[in-house]
Order: sequence, then structure tokens, then C-alpha cells
Amino acid sequence: MRDCKNSTLILLVLQIFYGICFTHLLINVKNQGGDILLETITSNITEDFIILEFQCSDGTLVTQLVDFKNEVQIIKAVVLGEEERGQNQFQTMCFVNHFYKMDFISTDAMSKLRQKNPGTIRVAEEDKGHTNYTLDFFLDVSHCNVISKHINTLCSETGVSTYTRYEDIKLWAQRPGSSEAALLQTVYNFTVAINDKISINNTKSNLVSKCADTSNLWAPCTCSLELCIGWYPCGLKFCKSKADVKKVANTYRCGIKTCKKCFIFSYYTKMKQNCLWDE
Repeated sequence: MRDCKNSTLILLVLQIFYGICFTHLLINVKNQGGDILLETITSNITEDFIILEFQCSDGTLVTQLVDFKNEVQIIKAVVLGEEERGQNQFQTMCFVNHFYKMDFISTDAMSKLRQKNPGTIRVAEEDKGHTNYTLDFFLDVSHCNVISKHINTLCSETGVSTYTRYEDIKLWAQRPGSSEAALLQTVYNFTVAINDKISINNTKSNLVSKCADTSNLWAPCTCSLELCIGWYPCGLKFCKSKADVKKVANTYRCGIKTCKKCFIFSYYTKMKQNCLWDE
């Protein structure tokens, strides 16, 4: 089983891998059910990425990595199995999507955040609601550096299923030096054999029925997993100084704006047995 010690271990491994010092905050966050979760938020200015990690009250370990340089978000979920229903100890999925830089504060701003009262229980100021992601493709993690080198670092463990969408491929193709043809060489279609690369024109996959709609535990289906980031710094706050007759009011940074956001990922699984929560 994985616990908060694993969160610290992952951060230490990443520090060794990159050879660069990280700055991080520990945040106590109250979720919708009233439970208090410990979030670790780590920023790296040199590599321009942020890692947010926490363990849900049901034991699921969630890691969010935002790669600002490449406009990539990776959300990794380690879900504990229901042993009494024949599941393995845990299963791991990675969801890789395009990310807009304005949706999170910069690594530079993040590295400068400090807590006056570290024990304070935090609640997000704004609820960003739910965003649905229907994942079209498996990602070949060993060839994903053209998207982001962090995918291989975070999702290369044996047995990890890594997913993305054609919609995101098209957005990344707009980056300087990128091309849709090169990016499509990193993905597999759900409808073809797992070892066969898809053609450039075969960009649509026919997802099978929803796992919630079938009673056959061994049938392939489309699983849905909801993951919520209960608190994160989504922007900066700016205030105006008091103006007098002789001086014009100046704008200055006076804090951060905090948000909550939920993701619903729909993705292919070989059998409903891997998706028992979606019933």
C-alpha cells in the first residue's frame, strides 16, 4: 500500500534525477466531505514545472505535474484495489493533456510563496467545476520526450497505463518545432493491436461501451475516473495603492487566488474488473 511516505520518496527521486533543488509547501486542505488532506506542492524554476501531490481519503495517491515549458499536464493516479473482489493490490494510470499556462501560477511565483500559519486548514476560493476528458490513445511512454520528458519520469513504472487525446496532439503540434506526424508516432489506437503504431490518418478510435453499462466483469469497456484537486494557486491577486492628489495609484501583487478543479477521465480498459468503482 502507498501512503504519504511514498509521496516524499517520489519527490526525493525526482530531486536526484534532475540534480536541482526544489522548493515546496505543505498545505492542509479540507475536501468536500470534510476530510483534511495534506498536499505537497513543489516548484522547479530551472526546469519550469510544478508538482502537486496528495493522498485521497480512499487511499488513492494523486500526482499532478504541470510542465509549463511544453504546455503539458500529467495527472497520475495510484488506485488501491478491492482485494475482496479479486483486484490486485493497486493499479496506476497516467493522463496526459495540453495545459494553458494561465491556469496555474508560474513556477517563479510559486517558489516565492510562504505560509505564515502552516497549520491553517485551506479551502479554495473558487470552484472551477468539472472538466470531462475522453482519452483516444495509449501513449508509448518510452518515446514521449517529443511531448514532455516528464512523462517518462513519472509514468515509466511497469504496468502503468498512460493516455492522451487527439485534441491535445493537435494543440501540441502548434508548438515551435513540433509536428502532428511526429507526435502521432508516440501513440497507439485502442482499436488496433497494442504493438501496432497507428497511421497518421487513423486518428479516431471507437470506444467500447461504458463500464457502468455492462455486468460482464471480463468485458472491455470505457472506464470513468473522477479526480479532484481540492486546492491550488490558480492566479495572482493585484491591489491598487491609495492615490492622493499628487500621485497616481499603483498596482502591486498582494496575494494569490486559489481554486478547486475536478477532472473526469474516460478511458479504455481491457476488462470491467479494473474499473469496479464505476458502477
